[in-house]
Amino acid sequence: MEFSLGVYCIVDIETTGNGIKGNKITEISIFKFSEGRIIDEFTSLVNPGCEIPSFITGLTGIDNDTVRDSPPLRDIADDILRITEGCIFVAHSVNFDYHVIKNEFQELGITFTRKKLCTVRLARTVYPGFRSYSLGKLCTSLNIPLEDRHRARGDARATVILFKRILATPGIDITLKKFLNARSQEATLPPSLPRTQYERLPQKPGVYYFKNSKGEIIYTGKAKNIKKRVLGHFYDRSEKEVRMCRATQKIEFDLSGNELVALLMENQAIKKHFPVYNQAQKRKVQGIAIFSYEDREGILHLAITRAGGVPNPIAILYSLTESREFLEKLCARFELCPKYCHLQEGVARCNHFRLGPCSGICRGEERIEEYNAKVRQAISSLADERENFIIKEKGRNPDEDALVVVRDGLYYGYGFVPKETPVSSIEDILAFVTPQKETLEDRRLISSYVLRNSGNLMEIGQAK
Repeated sequence: MEFSLGVYCIVDIETTGNGIKGNKITEISIFKFSEGRIIDEFTSLVNPGCEIPSFITGLTGIDNDTVRDSPPLRDIADDILRITEGCIFVAHSVNFDYHVIKNEFQELGITFTRKKLCTVRLARTVYPGFRSYSLGKLCTSLNIPLEDRHRARGDARATVILFKRILATPGIDITLKKFLNARSQEATLPPSLPRTQYERLPQKPGVYYFKNSKGEIIYTGKAKNIKKRVLGHFYDRSEKEVRMCRATQKIEFDLSGNELVALLMENQAIKKHFPVYNQAQKRKVQGIAIFSYEDREGILHLAITRAGGVPNPIAILYSLTESREFLEKLCARFELCPKYCHLQEGVARCNHFRLGPCSGICRGEERIEEYNAKVRQAISSLADERENFIIKEKGRNPDEDALVVVRDGLYYGYGFVPKETPVSSIEDILAFVTPQKETLEDRRLISSYVLRNSGNLMEIGQAK
């Protein structure tokens, strides 16, 4: 027996592109549906006020001439508001149609808010196991006639038949109430993503992978709370996020236990798979070098420059702020002069607001040989302390630790070690570590971490 929660408007639109923001409607069709029958219809071409791309014309047959004499959206806004008033907004991949209309109305100064249902997600629940839930494939599988494909009225009419069949499914009333519950998140999840894929995500640190229908990784991200971060993608209405989420059919994840390992795992995954939606992380990291030089008076300076600008830098960091913090800590530890570490420029004598005055090299109160010895000691300490160490962090569960290993100045890899495991040598640790190929981004992440969390470092010989 067919169940009805009220009156529905089954909607389909054709547009100038694939995104949401900036996308313009070229055709709209709405069927008002109640108690198993169509009770009203509104269909119209729409002049988008901009050029229609050729690839859209190839798909829909709608070109600039087709819509030249058609009304702009503002002239038919009242018709759309009237027919959808008090109705549940239904569409195949509902978030696309709903938000394009909502955004276009917003530009006109009109608020458009309706409850909504997605026939892709409903069909996944009612007809599980199909390889594809696109409207065309679904209509073929269910023997639903689909005429005038990729035109608003043809697609909307087929969606009406699909929705009518869904409503005739036994027990559908419970499913509809669940989907319409504002807290269910059904309307938020991507249409092609089974809800079980989202529900199984943990609320723990790690990395996650969005995969398309071919099983290809299209996006990799890291998070302190994987489930919460993934949901954030689904709420984001930017064009890139919408396209990415619509293509997502599976989500996989790896736990990290902590943010540092998650960052390292994310970086390695991006470099390995080159996901199409990870454009920002593919950019080349620009390093900043700490180097030393001797001036005409024979005084050793420590300074900052672009990585690659000097041979054999003392250290490479990845932001000016981080570089200055690095030099400030070195200054304080070895009583160096802020002026000769270039933390103060254009001054005769140092008077750093955080470090205070030095031992007197800039005032002629300290012998050059003595000052240079301190600079050399500072440089030497960096090699001694930073070439071989282990970072100990939280593991994926209370019974293990996460370890990040740096050997001979290079990032070696990360691993997870049970807390009760006896460790008497570096070899004991390396048995649990997955080797990684170091990148500049890895070095930046570790360097930044060490600068702020030196208490979590163990020298190789102290790893017990």
